[in-house]
Amino acid sequence: MIVDNTYNAAHLLVLEGLEAVRKRPGMYIGSTDTRGLMHCLWEIIDNGVDEALGGHARRVEVTLHPDDSVEVHDDGRGIPTDKEPKTGLPGVEVVATKLHAGGKFGGGSYVATGGLHGVGLSVVNALSSRMDIDVERSPAAQGISFQRGVPGVFDGDGPTATFTTKSGLTRKGGRVTKQKSGTRIRFWPDRQIFTKDAEFLLDGLIGRARQTSFIVPGLELVIRDLRGPAPTEEKFRHDGGITEFCDFLATDEPLTDVLRLQGSDVFTETVPLLDDKGHMTPQDVERELVVDVAVRWGAGYETEVRSFVNVIATPKGGTHVAGFEAALTKTFNDAMRASKALKVNDDDVIKDDILEGLTAVVTVRLAEPQFEGQTKEILGTPAARAVVRKVVAQQLKEFLTSTKRAEKAQAKLLMDKVVAASKTRIAARQHKETQRRKSALESSTLPAKLNDCRSNDIERTELFIVEGDSAMGTAKAARNAEFQALLPIRGKILNVQKASVGDMLKNAECASIIQVVGAGSGRTFDLEARRYGRIIFMADADSDGAHIRCLLATLFFKYMPDLVAAGRVYTAVPPLHRIEISNPRKGQERYVYTYSDDELQRKLAELKKKNIRWKDPVQRYKGLGEMDADQLAETTMDPRRRTLRRLTVDDAAVAADVFELLMGTEVAPRKEFIVQGAYEVDMETLDA
Repeated sequence: MIVDNTYNAAHLLVLEGLEAVRKRPGMYIGSTDTRGLMHCLWEIIDNGVDEALGGHARRVEVTLHPDDSVEVHDDGRGIPTDKEPKTGLPGVEVVATKLHAGGKFGGGSYVATGGLHGVGLSVVNALSSRMDIDVERSPAAQGISFQRGVPGVFDGDGPTATFTTKSGLTRKGGRVTKQKSGTRIRFWPDRQIFTKDAEFLLDGLIGRARQTSFIVPGLELVIRDLRGPAPTEEKFRHDGGITEFCDFLATDEPLTDVLRLQGSDVFTETVPLLDDKGHMTPQDVERELVVDVAVRWGAGYETEVRSFVNVIATPKGGTHVAGFEAALTKTFNDAMRASKALKVNDDDVIKDDILEGLTAVVTVRLAEPQFEGQTKEILGTPAARAVVRKVVAQQLKEFLTSTKRAEKAQAKLLMDKVVAASKTRIAARQHKETQRRKSALESSTLPAKLNDCRSNDIERTELFIVEGDSAMGTAKAARNAEFQALLPIRGKILNVQKASVGDMLKNAECASIIQVVGAGSGRTFDLEARRYGRIIFMADADSDGAHIRCLLATLFFKYMPDLVAAGRVYTAVPPLHRIEISNPRKGQERYVYTYSDDELQRKLAELKKKNIRWKDPVQRYKGLGEMDADQLAETTMDPRRRTLRRLTVDDAAVAADVFELLMGTEVAPRKEFIVQGAYEVDMETLDA
């Protein structure tokens, strides 16, 4: 087989006019699905909005028809219908059939616009099976139709009517007064281009219309949908502008009022312009960039930042958003250092700390902005960053350093929130580091001080967390090494209700407990991975022992709550007293144990009534270490004789409130709780 590898000019395909658009629609509208179809609609709507932005229109109406067409009508100046000098064609035909043709290039017709590339109307025309444009300009209304970008005449309604190619304005309407003007465009999307399921979405249209009505105060947008069984109509008009928009977007409780940060500056830009001879020559042009930002902080944590250039949403940001965020970070750090909200040794706050709870609408207006691509999702004008940063920094600094009572109070609340967010972020980072350390800890060898049991039967095994090394010695001799493991802790562990996660995992006692339990902590906790069936706190029967049990309960409830909920956590109940019978009869125990003072009195009265004598004084245990191994085994560790108290949680929220009351950072409620319960305490039972 002979292969022709020649490559010459004859192989080159030259796409002229709107052919390029039909060949590569994605270049111009992004895609040929619903998103691309909606982009086409907004190209047409934005032309009407640009008229409103220039002060020439007050109303834009959009109508979705049942025949798959959409109609956009604005009361602006109307597309020019007189002949364009170079082509000899009506202006409306030029802008609908020539790429990069429009009133937004020379600089005389528009100052700030949303559409700027001159391809919006012509691209939509190229991708429509039919487009009708009717212009109302004095002295008379005139119209023109197109089929896939070619001008001509349809002999009926809809895109399937017979079409005859013909250039120029082909429809004449009634007379139009000088006070009235406008443009009506109706188009049917070409289903040779768009996918079958591509459709005009009413919800998306309403959302964008509402958004635009905020950005252009005083403009009324009307959305009609005639496709369903019952026609629907929505109207949007917001004279309050982006202040109203900011309030509309915010969902949390306000921390500050909506602040308007406004200003402008000029910059020089080199652009190619047409000279007197019709040649494109680079010239330096002085531009004005107007900045208008609405910001508001709330008590929540979500961030909502919407950005716009003229009337065009820039969902992916750009240089204006970069300038806004840079100004926030620099201004907050400077103001917080000056007000001592940030101490000398504190790290600077970062952008994410400041964005927490922020709702902002960032808008800039300038002539001929540079976008990255026809879809206009990212602003590329380099000067926008510096201008926005300068304006926002100046205005925001005035608010943060204001001496007015209301603004000063709001600024302090805001700076406190940012500091708290910074501390939380640092703690979270430390937590991540400690999680890594914990993972390594969990997979490493168990602590040397653990006296493990031999059995691997989780349902049978028990872990005793023992207070102090002295009690540990006795417990070691008293336990059943087959299924009872011992872990000693030195004194009182960290109060984890007050401490951060990082501090908790740095604490040797807490880290050892989590490591030995073996099921992780917090979100990583896995009940099935635990190494023991029961966890038993074994502390002295005094006030210090009670405090240790409370601290342990706090650790387990906060970081291993599933263990508590599953009823796997217990406290041992060691005896308070030992009564030694003087001459025990056959079958009678030599020692009798009691667990409270009331029980002791009842037991002594019972023995006296039975004429059983005992040796005085009755021994009162101050701690576990005072017991012999056989006594500790008999009273506290032997499953056949011991008493255990199970920790249960009937209501998790109530339990959390109780732990916060007893162990949290708020002192006043705890003081009130202690004072209220003070009269119920038996002073003789205290060790003090």
